[in-house]
Amino acid sequence: MEELFVRALPLLRLAIVTTLGLGFLSFAMGSVLGLLIALARISSVPFVRALAFIYVSIFRGTPLLLQLLVVYFGLPSYGITLSPFAAASVALTLFVAAYLSEDFRGGLLAVDRGQWEAGMSLGMGYWKMQQRIILPQGLKIAVPPVSSRLIGLMKDTSLASTVTVVEMTRVANQVGAATFRYMDMFLIVGALYWVISQTLTIVQTWLEGVLVRRYG
Repeated sequence: MEELFVRALPLLRLAIVTTLGLGFLSFAMGSVLGLLIALARISSVPFVRALAFIYVSIFRGTPLLLQLLVVYFGLPSYGITLSPFAAASVALTLFVAAYLSEDFRGGLLAVDRGQWEAGMSLGMGYWKMQQRIILPQGLKIAVPPVSSRLIGLMKDTSLASTVTVVEMTRVANQVGAATFRYMDMFLIVGALYWVISQTLTIVQTWLEGVLVRRYG
């Protein structure tokens, strides 16, 4: 297996960069979108709440693989053609935003109602109150589930291989096909996913400790 790893290493280096880039980019964009959806879910405007609920319902209620295929193979029918990486980024962003919105919403709703009332009693506008009081507390509460969502998203990037993105799973399949050593390659790539996941878990644990010491 060692010689196979050395043989595949040049391809794996690029694939790891692609996997990490796809995961972090989708997570960053999904976090912004997810936070906006979370704020819409707790909005006092019924129409806005309904739109946010429909979005979450659709993207949580359908498989990620189907969403990837729709974005990559379906959108060209409407004149929108994306590269494999761009299509995967869009699909993963839309998918993870639905889940992150629920994580953020849970954090925001966990903030004591008295904090909201205190902000209003001080004459703060909605956005100023969110910026200074609610979001700092709510986002701190949401750190554990949000961090776990990033770890899950890194593994979900493996589905991007179905739309020809050359990430780790696709490299494993390509090298396995060339060498007829599928099991060895999948074990190697599985170990790499595990290393990435454990590294992110360590960072998550460290970040939670920092937040507890600073704001606990």
